[in-house]
Amino acid sequence: MSSSAISIDRPPSASRTRGSTAVASWLLLCCALVFCMIVLGGVTRLTDSGLSMVRWEPISGIIPPISATEWQKEFDHYREYPEYQKINAGMTLDEFKSIFYFEWAHRVLGRIIGLVFFVGFLWLLLKRQLTRSLIPHLVVMFVLGGLQGLLGWYMVKSGLVNNPDVSQYRLTAHLGTAILIYLYMLWVSFGLLERQPAAPVSSGFRRGAIWVGSLAAFTVLSGGFVAGLKAGHAFNTFPLMAGQWVPPGYFALDPLWRNFFENIPTVQFNHRLLAITTFIGASIFVVRGLLEPAMSAHRRLVGLVGFVVLMQVGLGITTLVSYVPIPLAAAHQAMALVVLSVLLYAVFRFRRI
Repeated sequence: MSSSAISIDRPPSASRTRGSTAVASWLLLCCALVFCMIVLGGVTRLTDSGLSMVRWEPISGIIPPISATEWQKEFDHYREYPEYQKINAGMTLDEFKSIFYFEWAHRVLGRIIGLVFFVGFLWLLLKRQLTRSLIPHLVVMFVLGGLQGLLGWYMVKSGLVNNPDVSQYRLTAHLGTAILIYLYMLWVSFGLLERQPAAPVSSGFRRGAIWVGSLAAFTVLSGGFVAGLKAGHAFNTFPLMAGQWVPPGYFALDPLWRNFFENIPTVQFNHRLLAITTFIGASIFVVRGLLEPAMSAHRRLVGLVGFVVLMQVGLGITTLVSYVPIPLAAAHQAMALVVLSVLLYAVFRFRRI
C-alpha cells in the first residue's frame, strides 16, 4: 500500500493536533474492535461454534434467547440442520448453549463495530473534524464493513448443507476482508497521527518492507485455508511431515490446482513454506537494516519487525506440535495481526517523503 494510494489532507501542525488526534483515536478504537472481532472469529471456528446460529436476524438477533422456551426453540432450529444430525447428534441443550454464545458474541461484536463507526463518523462530521479527502476513505470502510457482514452469512450458509463444513474459500475471503478493513483503518490512522516526516530511507528498504509484508499477508491468507480444512490437526511434527520434507499425496487431487486449496497435505505444506520464506525474507531485511548506518533512525522499528516475525514463527510451530490447542491457536492468529500491523507501519515510515 503506497502513500499515493491514500491521500489525507495534512494541515499545518498548529491546527492539526486536536482534530486529527480525535479522528485517529476513533479509528484506532475501531481497529481494536476489529482486531478482537478477528480473534473471536478464530475462537468461534476453533470451538466449532460457527454453525450454531442457523438464521440471519440482523436486528432481533442482538438479543440472545433468555427463557427456557426461547432456548428450546433455538435448539430445535439447530437440530434441523446437518451439523447436529451428522456430528452433534445427542447434544444437550447446555452443550448447545456453550457453542451458541461464541457465534452470538461474534455477530453482536460486528454490530457494535458498525454502530461505533457510524455514530463516530456522524459526530466527527457534525464537528467538522473530517477533511474532504478523508471522507471518501471512511465511506469505503463503512461499505466494506457492510459487505463483510454479508460475506460472513454467505460463509455460514456454505455449512448449512449436507456436508456441514463451511467452505474454506468463503472462510478465507471473510478473513481476508476483515484484515483488509483493519489494515485500511490502521494506515489512515498512521497518517493522521504523524507529526513530522520520517527520516529518509533508500527505496530498497521500502521495497524490502513491502515484499516482507506481502509475504506475511499471503502466509496469513494461506492460514485461512489451513483453518477451513482443519489441516493443522494433521502432520503435527516439524520440520518433517510424515517423516518427509514434502508430504505424501501432495498432488493427489485432480485437476492439479485443487491441491493448493483443497488438499490437506498441500495446504499445510504451503503454509509452512510461506512462513519460512517470510522468516528468511524478514531476517535478511532486519540484518541489512541494522547494519546500514543510514537506517540508524529506524533501528528500533527494524528490530521490532524481526522480533514479531520470530515470535510468530515460534508460536506457529508450538501450536502445530501441540495439536492446535485453542489458546495457542487464537494467540497465533492474534500475532499474525500484530506482524501485519508492524510491517504496515514500516512501509508507512519508509514511504517516499
